[in-house]
Amino acid sequence: MNIKSNERNGNQTTIVVEIDKELMESGVQKAYLKARKNIMIPGFRKGKAPRKMIESLYGAHVFYEDGLEEIFPEVYEYAVVKQEVKAVGRPSLTDMDISEDGTVTITLTTEVYPEVTLGDYKGLEVEKAEATVTDEQVQAELDRMAQNVASTETVERAAEMGDTANIDFEGFDNGVAFDGGKGENFDLKLGSGSFVPGFEEQIVGMTAGEEKDIDITFPEDYHAELAGKAVVFHVKLNKVTVTNLPAQDDEFAKDVSEFSTIDELKADIRAKALENAQKQIDSAFEQACVDKAAENTTVDMPKALVEQELDTQMERFAYQLQMSGYSVEQYAKMMGGDLSTMRNAFRPGAEKQAKINVTLAKIVEEEKITVSDEEITAELESMAKQYEMEVEKIKDMVPAEELKASLETRKAVKVIVDAAVAVAPKAKEETKE
Repeated sequence: MNIKSNERNGNQTTIVVEIDKELMESGVQKAYLKARKNIMIPGFRKGKAPRKMIESLYGAHVFYEDGLEEIFPEVYEYAVVKQEVKAVGRPSLTDMDISEDGTVTITLTTEVYPEVTLGDYKGLEVEKAEATVTDEQVQAELDRMAQNVASTETVERAAEMGDTANIDFEGFDNGVAFDGGKGENFDLKLGSGSFVPGFEEQIVGMTAGEEKDIDITFPEDYHAELAGKAVVFHVKLNKVTVTNLPAQDDEFAKDVSEFSTIDELKADIRAKALENAQKQIDSAFEQACVDKAAENTTVDMPKALVEQELDTQMERFAYQLQMSGYSVEQYAKMMGGDLSTMRNAFRPGAEKQAKINVTLAKIVEEEKITVSDEEITAELESMAKQYEMEVEKIKDMVPAEELKASLETRKAVKVIVDAAVAVAPKAKEETKE
C-alpha cells in the first residue's frame, strides 16, 4: 500500500490510499467466495458459478466494494493507525478508482480528534457548601428506626386520622365503573395524602364492616379521562389498625443498635449523616470544578464524538431500565415519544460530557500524567474485591487501555480539584411578593 495524500481540514481528514493488486485480489476473492453461494446462473448449480462468469454478467468489478470490506482492517491499520491519524468513528469511502494494472486507489474521509485549547483549569473559584446535620434530620432517622420495630394492633372503634384503614373500594363515573378505580384489602394510612383529596377524610368515623358511598371531585390536573370529574367511590372498611411506636429511650437504643443510650445513638446518627453529607458536597464540588474547567476549554467538537457519547449514555440508561424490567422502547412510549425523541433529550448532556472528556484528555497530555503497572494492579484488585470476583476475571472483562485511560482521567480530575479554591455559596436573593 501507498499513501498518496493525507490532508486535514478542521476536524476532517482525507486520506488517499493506493492498494496493490495482490492485496486487492485477496479481498475480491474472499468476497466472491462468500457471495457465490447465493448466486444462481443458468447452467450452473446454485453456489457453483465461476467468478469469471459472474463478472462477465454483472461487471468486472462487481466484487470490489465487498472485497475492500474484507481487507479494510489492513487498510485501516496502514492508512490511519500507522499514519497516527486520530480517527473518530469509522472512515467513509468517498471514492474508488480501479486502474488497468489492478491497483486500486481509494479516498477515505474521517472525522478526527479535535484540536483542544485549554483555558484556566487551576485555581478555579468554585462554590462549596458546609456539611451540616439538623436536629430534625436526626429525629427523622430515629422515627424511621422506630417505625421498623413498631407493632400493629387492630382496634374496635371508629377510624381516626393516623390509623391504617384496610378497605375495598370501587369508583363509578355516572354509575359506570372506571379503569384503575378498584382495589381490595388496600391498607390506607389516613392522613398520608395517598388518595385523591377529600377521600381519606371521609373514611374517618367509619367502623369495621361499614360501607358507604364517598363523593369525590378529581383535581383539574388529574389524568385527562377523569380531570375535574365528580365521581362516587363505594367503600367498605374491613378493619382499623394502629401503629404502636416504642418510646425513644435507652431501651430503644439497645434494641435497635449496639449503643447503650439514646444519646450515643443520636451521636452516631449525626456522625454518619454528616459523613454522607460531606461526601455529597465533595462530589458536587468535584463535578462543579470539572464543569468549570470544561467551560473554559475551546474546541470545535466533531459530531462523531458527541454521537459516541450519546450512544454510551443511551446504552447505560437502557441497562438501568432493563434492571427494572423495561426496554428503552417501552420507556420512550410511556414518556409520549419514540427513540428519536429520547435520543434528542439526551443530546445536551452528551454534548456537555463530550467536552468534559476532551478537556480531561488534554489535561492528561499537558500534565504528562502517567499510570504505573502497580496502580493498575491495585485498581484491578480493588475492583475484584468490590465485585467479589477473581482478579483474572476482571482483567478479561476490562480492556487494559480502557482501565489505564480511566485512571489517567481520575488523576486529571484530581489536578483540577486539588488546585481549586472553595468559596462560600452566595446567599440566595429573596424574591419579592
